[in-house]
Amino acid sequence: MLKKPTTFEQQIDILRNKGCVISDEDLCKDVLAEVGYYRLSAYFLPFRKATGDYKPGTNFINVYSIYEFDRKLRRILFSMLEELEVYLRAQISYYHAHKYGSDGYLNSANFNSKHNNKHFTNRINDILRSNSKAAFVKHHMTAYGGKFPLWAISELFTFGMLSYFFADMITADQKNIAFNSFNTTVVKMKSWSRCCTDLRNFCAHYSRLYYRVFPAVPVSLPHLDNTNENSIFAAIMALRALYPNVNKWNDVFMPSIQMAFDEHRSVIDNEHIGFPDDWENILRK
Repeated sequence: MLKKPTTFEQQIDILRNKGCVISDEDLCKDVLAEVGYYRLSAYFLPFRKATGDYKPGTNFINVYSIYEFDRKLRRILFSMLEELEVYLRAQISYYHAHKYGSDGYLNSANFNSKHNNKHFTNRINDILRSNSKAAFVKHHMTAYGGKFPLWAISELFTFGMLSYFFADMITADQKNIAFNSFNTTVVKMKSWSRCCTDLRNFCAHYSRLYYRVFPAVPVSLPHLDNTNENSIFAAIMALRALYPNVNKWNDVFMPSIQMAFDEHRSVIDNEHIGFPDDWENILRK
């Protein structure tokens, strides 16, 4: 049987009964109304005992501060991921279209043996239906009989679709893009792209990053060990490895993330996000 809904006052009682210190009930109620009890409860995970109660000293204001840090971190990362996604799309579409033609992406011969062309074209048809009202989609439907050059259709590709597109490319083409556009190897680029795809999806859906175990481990990155290889720090390291603009990373991203840390440093436990003590030096490119 599903749980019954509770009022804000009941939610405050639940938190207190579990051991959470609430010094300002009005603030607590405002936060619960703004964020939601269920969403905020995930940020209590680091403070939860095996019994389900909270560890002594667990303070609502501190947990909310961690939530705010997570929200700011997510916003900063999403901006950087957007730029990486646009860059990846541009590199792939430019290379593939010039080598195989504007609609060469529809020919399975232009991909490796793992490529499932039926599944791929079905995905394309799905995204076209979902974006049928977009101006450029209407234009290509009317002017070109529903045919799209790669540089146009790829504007509808998600980060995940771009990663899979790259994974299905012929090995020689993968090597060319990995080396010339990202100065790395195919194996590393596939791994780091997968990590960035997961991170992008978490950010896009406003999912918690703090105290999260990430599904993928990026290969061949320094400063990662068994304690932080599935953490947000590892995912950021993968983003760092692929992000194309060194100056912007150092001059825009680094000050932003440092500011977020400074604002909430008193409540952040670096172990909960896999950040080593010298993370500021490590993250700078």
